[in-house]
Amino acid sequence: MNVSFFQELLNTVAEQGRQLLPWALGGASDDIVELSKALVSSRGEASGVAIARQILNCYRRLDSNGRRQFFEFLSEEMQPEPAEVADAARAYLKTPTPGALQRLQAAVESPRQEFFRRLNLAPGATAAIVALRHDLLRMARSEPKFETIDADLMHLLGSWFNRGFLVLRRIDWHTPAVILDKIIAYEAVHEIKGWDDLRRRLDPNDRRCFAFFHPSLVDEPLIFVEVALMREVPEAIPQVLQEATKDARATPPSTAVFYSISNCQEGLKGISFGNFLIKQVVEELAREVPTLKTFVTLSPAPQFARWLEEALADPDLVGAADREALASLRRKGWHQTTDAEQRLKAPLLGLAAHYFLFAKSPDGRPVDPVARFHLGNGARLDRINWLADTSERGLREAHGVMVNYRYELRQIERNHEAYVNDGEIVASRAVRALLKGRERPRVAHEQARLPLPEPQPEPDGSPERP
Repeated sequence: MNVSFFQELLNTVAEQGRQLLPWALGGASDDIVELSKALVSSRGEASGVAIARQILNCYRRLDSNGRRQFFEFLSEEMQPEPAEVADAARAYLKTPTPGALQRLQAAVESPRQEFFRRLNLAPGATAAIVALRHDLLRMARSEPKFETIDADLMHLLGSWFNRGFLVLRRIDWHTPAVILDKIIAYEAVHEIKGWDDLRRRLDPNDRRCFAFFHPSLVDEPLIFVEVALMREVPEAIPQVLQEATKDARATPPSTAVFYSISNCQEGLKGISFGNFLIKQVVEELAREVPTLKTFVTLSPAPQFARWLEEALADPDLVGAADREALASLRRKGWHQTTDAEQRLKAPLLGLAAHYFLFAKSPDGRPVDPVARFHLGNGARLDRINWLADTSERGLREAHGVMVNYRYELRQIERNHEAYVNDGEIVASRAVRALLKGRERPRVAHEQARLPLPEPQPEPDGSPERP
């Protein structure tokens, strides 16, 4: 992944092109709008690289308001020419030849795409463009007109970060500290509490961590997954996070547990790497550790508590007795009471099963973002665990519930096709048994009252975390 020669080459070209800037710009080398116009009209390679680098330097110096104005320029002025689109469309409708179609495609393509392609010629530009999109996403929440810019960036970034360009690397205790420090910072599911905690997750023989990298983002992980090699499928997160005893480590592991997956680059939100990562890591582990027969996750349910709060108001879904018992979930420390399991376990797990099997977003997919990710990858909803995560966050988001999704190597493709084509949620008998009469016959879709959760940067809260 050594790209220093290429970066040095680009730097050399950019330096040599700097002397062309006054000629190319008429002296306006600090105006980002004029620079941007010059970049898309430039024909020289050297001057183009120099202009691109100057644009990025100017962008870094802009404050929030300046960046908003720059995005407004991209949104309003870098648009396809309506007259050219209309002429090309009429020509194609009159004579639908390949040449006419090619002309129409060229006319409708946003000039922003060519702008970002040329901008990417500057040294270090890919990382800068990813950071620029992070800024754009935050502003787009209040500026819908910026969504067209994001659509162009998504199109380009999806190509630039194609799976064929990604490199899988194992992260261990001997990985350079600059990367390890980022693993601590980017961990989004189960906080890493310093270097000692990180060592417990990387150094023992029964722990693995893998990450995807891109050649243009040196020492910047895109996404990483943490794995525990165990003797059985865990029911609670402490079983995974605590260090195994020497006697336990002496027994060959049979189960690989994917317990945390975190996306690292917020500017790449919406570009999925996790499905490729899980499948490649499964293949890697199966080759490395032949005794592994079971591949599962221990996953959070980040939307469950929110959904349950509304479900409690539905008398058709929650009876009076269960509603009264479940009201105690609002009391701090409820999970530590002596009768909590007797009163709450059955109704809570029953509603959790209903949530995973029937609660849908407006587009017909499961409300739960983690379920969407793993079911879409071909996993099976295998087990719902009671009080599996009693951390403050685990109780707040899911009342302690965690889920095992199982990846059966011979069934992954069949499960994936069933989910994608028919909306089928493949679940174990143990999960369906939790319903106890809550299942509604022939119900294929139940729209939740909740809106589809806002996708998060594939870290915690993202559709990509296990």
